[in-house]
Amino acid sequence: MPSNWVNQAIAKIDADYQRSADTHLIKLDLPQLQGIDIYLKDESTHPTGSLKHRLARSLFLYSLCNGWINQTTTIIESSSGSTAVSEAYFARLIGLPFIAVMPKSTAKKKIQQIESYGGQCHFVDNSGQIYAESERLAKELNGHYMDQFTYAERATDWRGNNNIADSIFIQMQREPHPIPHWIVMSPGTGGTSATIGRYIRYQQLSTQLCVVDPENSVFYDYFHSGDKSITGTAGSKIEGIGRPRVEPSFIAGVVDEMQKIPDAASIATIQWLEGLIGRKTGASTGTNLYGALQLATRMQLNGEKGSIVTLICDAGERYLDTYYNPQWISDNIGCFKQFETQLVSFNQTGRLERLDC
Repeated sequence: MPSNWVNQAIAKIDADYQRSADTHLIKLDLPQLQGIDIYLKDESTHPTGSLKHRLARSLFLYSLCNGWINQTTTIIESSSGSTAVSEAYFARLIGLPFIAVMPKSTAKKKIQQIESYGGQCHFVDNSGQIYAESERLAKELNGHYMDQFTYAERATDWRGNNNIADSIFIQMQREPHPIPHWIVMSPGTGGTSATIGRYIRYQQLSTQLCVVDPENSVFYDYFHSGDKSITGTAGSKIEGIGRPRVEPSFIAGVVDEMQKIPDAASIATIQWLEGLIGRKTGASTGTNLYGALQLATRMQLNGEKGSIVTLICDAGERYLDTYYNPQWISDNIGCFKQFETQLVSFNQTGRLERLDC
């Protein structure tokens, strides 16, 4: 039977959940879209500031209930930042040491947040090294490698229980088009898209799932080829999404469509969105929203009406030294003027006009 410490740890996490409110669903003011509504599920309002708060809570409960964690266990996670921030929070909540294995390029603000929760940051040169190094540390310290990339799709109850899909459909109930035509999500672990896609099928809904992949990520290629051995040579520049290998939690069978989104489009879109809602968001939100705008354009051209839901994954204040730094953008992303022009045109026409380049 579980020890008193395990029972107390689960109770603390459950109490933290009871203190937490659901995240808002924001309807964008886009009068240029006729009969098409776009919504953003704002996951940046979680206590640790991102979508990964849900995942971290589920991973800790999953590990506790599986008997993988006790009161002396060091928690190790491979993460580019947001998952590590959230896991550091929960590790501190139940009194366990935490180490995040991450690329040296991770945003400084995320590193500061991990350390503010008492976590340690262990750096590697590139994102492809995080897996083996996390396993090595866990073995060396007799700790537990949380391994979000394997367990994300298993730790969350995709049938309901207030998961993110359940929350979206409950919040949409009184909207003009309560059953979304599309839900758009970008893959990091692949766990959130797996949860949403399975929920849609379990509830027998007509909603389609579109997964949007950034540059330097292999999910899009795997979706179209079925080759799980595909690997990339560079890490994604859009933190939190995109992977150089096909992660175990990515379930291609629940995805209806995938799009490859240029990094420059993601950056242009978060600047366009800031002008619309007066807030900065992370670049993965730009990837999501650009995909949603492409779908809205297609619906307009086809004479379709309905709703599209996507996510604000985290706030932009974490990225002031990167995605909101002109010099960093110039050095790492390049010119995104063409996408700015495209979005300005969208303001008038409600369509993303096709680019020649």
